[in-house]
Amino acid sequence: PALTTDVVLFTVQDAQLRVLLIRRGGEPYAGHWALPGGFLDIDEGLEACARRELMEETGIGGIYLEQLDTVGPPDRDPRERVISVTFLGLAPPAGLHPRAASDAAASAWFSLDRLPPLAFDHNEIVELAHRRLRAKLDYSTIGFRLLPKTFTLGELQRLYEIIRGEPLDKRNFRKWVLGLDQLTETGAQRRNGNHRPARVYRLKHPERVTIIR
Repeated sequence: PALTTDVVLFTVQDAQLRVLLIRRGGEPYAGHWALPGGFLDIDEGLEACARRELMEETGIGGIYLEQLDTVGPPDRDPRERVISVTFLGLAPPAGLHPRAASDAAASAWFSLDRLPPLAFDHNEIVELAHRRLRAKLDYSTIGFRLLPKTFTLGELQRLYEIIRGEPLDKRNFRKWVLGLDQLTETGAQRRNGNHRPARVYRLKHPERVTIIR
């Protein structure tokens, strides 16, 4: 069997959870949208392959990645028997400007709620990635990987509400998130609309995801 990697990269833009897709330039599924990914080189690690393909097809690198799943139904690729190791990626929106390259005819962000039909079994992989992300919000700080460098508690709560797809109680959320001891105040304040200025925070450990239970 051939081995590939595919990347489900999420970001939050315009109050929407978005997924990065590429338009395939060649067969099979030429012209269809799909996840960034491709075949593993013989001397290459799995994550290295995922990062290389993401960079080659979209021009985006330096983002958080974790292994998601391995998929391999015999008929998932019409060319040959292909097994894919999938990855979940997260990135804050600042500086994310995809550009098509390699064998991708185009590259763009799509709202998770309005995805086009995807090539192969990529719709199912995106659904799994979203379920995994939502589940990990309860026991890790993975959601923080979508934050800009500084933020208010209101902005953090809105981020969690977008991922979960439901409103959260303000008092309980703030008690929970401050109890994690993962944030530090910057000393600055930020005003949103007519609300009074809110304290601005940053992450104590922006380079890692912490398990909290």
